[in-house]
Amino acid sequence: MEETDVLVVGGGLGGVAAALAVARLGRRVVLTEESPWLGGQMTSQAVPPDEHPWIEEQGATRSYRRLRENIRAYYRRNYDLSEDARTAPLLNPGGGAVSPVCHEPRVGVAAVEEMLAPYRADRRLTVLEQHEPVSAQTDGDRVSAVTLRSRATGAELTVSAPYILDATELGDLLDLAGVEHVTGAESREETGEPHALEGPADPLDQQSFTWSFAVDYHPGKDFTIDRPAEYAFWRDYRPNCWPGPLLSWQDVHPRTLAPRHQALFDHVNSPRGHAAPDRWNYRRIFNVAHHTPGRYQSDITLVNWPQIDYMAGPLTGVDEETRQRHLEASRQQSLSFLYWMQTEAPRLDGGTGYRGLRPRGDVLGTADGLAMRPYVRESRRIRAEFTVLEQHVGVDARKQEGLPVGSEIFPDSVGLGSYRIDLHPSTGGADGPGPYIDIADYPFQIPLGALIPQRVENLLPANKNIGTTHITNGCYRLHPVEWNIGEAAGALAAHCLNTGMTPRKVRNDPHRLEEFQQVLTGVLGFQLGWSERIRTTEQ
Repeated sequence: MEETDVLVVGGGLGGVAAALAVARLGRRVVLTEESPWLGGQMTSQAVPPDEHPWIEEQGATRSYRRLRENIRAYYRRNYDLSEDARTAPLLNPGGGAVSPVCHEPRVGVAAVEEMLAPYRADRRLTVLEQHEPVSAQTDGDRVSAVTLRSRATGAELTVSAPYILDATELGDLLDLAGVEHVTGAESREETGEPHALEGPADPLDQQSFTWSFAVDYHPGKDFTIDRPAEYAFWRDYRPNCWPGPLLSWQDVHPRTLAPRHQALFDHVNSPRGHAAPDRWNYRRIFNVAHHTPGRYQSDITLVNWPQIDYMAGPLTGVDEETRQRHLEASRQQSLSFLYWMQTEAPRLDGGTGYRGLRPRGDVLGTADGLAMRPYVRESRRIRAEFTVLEQHVGVDARKQEGLPVGSEIFPDSVGLGSYRIDLHPSTGGADGPGPYIDIADYPFQIPLGALIPQRVENLLPANKNIGTTHITNGCYRLHPVEWNIGEAAGALAAHCLNTGMTPRKVRNDPHRLEEFQQVLTGVLGFQLGWSERIRTTEQ
């Protein structure tokens, strides 16, 4: 049995931020992670940061801003950048359209490790990589310990702590410890949300997940992979919410649901630094144009596109055999899309197949070109003291309720976020996958009440498992929001240990709440409120 002050299970962005907050506030922390890499959706899941338009100036914690600057500094220190790129104050290393700081996942790992290094030196922070939770011990309304299994050796280790944070991608501790939680889609009758299900709630109706992969492109060469075992199935797969076969250049516009066409390349020089409104440029993570001419022959892009959103089944609420089947099917779907692009995809020049597409598993830490882990958009969610509803942040929902313009103001704010309510096609019900839900909202706050379980006293959520709904999770799930949630949870655990308070007491006592918020803003550099101009801006 190992003992610590705070145990953080899950080493994604939320888990890393939580561990940093605990260490900075003077407490010992053990951080565990299933994969070899820390950083979650930014690294092992290979998703460049999805961020809001004000991210360079505000709307993030001080430590998240440092993470972004660490990434830029890594490129300035280590790559043969052009003078323009090296001196650009807001360098976007990959030049991708999805984020102002697209980058290779390995660089994200380095940036995270740089932030953790001072606390590893004296073992204030202990990191257990390739460890997954297998059971939890409870004592009434408390979780006393978690048993972890090494994926490398099979050895088990039990860690006890006064506070335990669930920063796993799927809210695994909520299930293992019997913490009251929700999965899937709530009903409109339950939440009153305009976009909730009209009929009964469906716990298995969950957002699709995606197994991303990276490629570069070398015309005239042939890097065609072996035909995937399930290629015939995926080649003909046509969800009922789609205008044609999923493996094609045609998909649907998330906001209008109208069919649209977007090819791999819109310009012959797209894979060599040319900016174009095509798929290649959207999540490009390495940009030839930023480097000394002739040094590199191809960009690298990250494939996390609608063609590989896995809609055929969920990862929670099912048995382990079914979960593993869905995971393997998702891998087959992604490999099938790569094979289709290499062999059958219509080319810009009128030919067929881009055989020069080369899988780049080396930048993802894998041999097959796929990310280490799937990109998970929806988790189990705690039944919280307070649940964020569409009516708190959604533009149309607030108008329908006659509520003031702008997002709800939460007195117990512990941070900020901003992103459209963005739900990818879901696993749906008897009629098959459900369509996109992509609707306008306002920049929002993160209420402390959404981080406190209704019953359990010492377990806190630190990822996508806070008190949101199927709908509002769609805007609370992105990189800077997850980081903020995790950092707030870690700070709360350390603050409670330092003061002898409980999380529930901190939230529900105005004096204690103000004291905690001063720690967040004064010590850790949080921003708890938007300006009125931004808070009332439709996204």
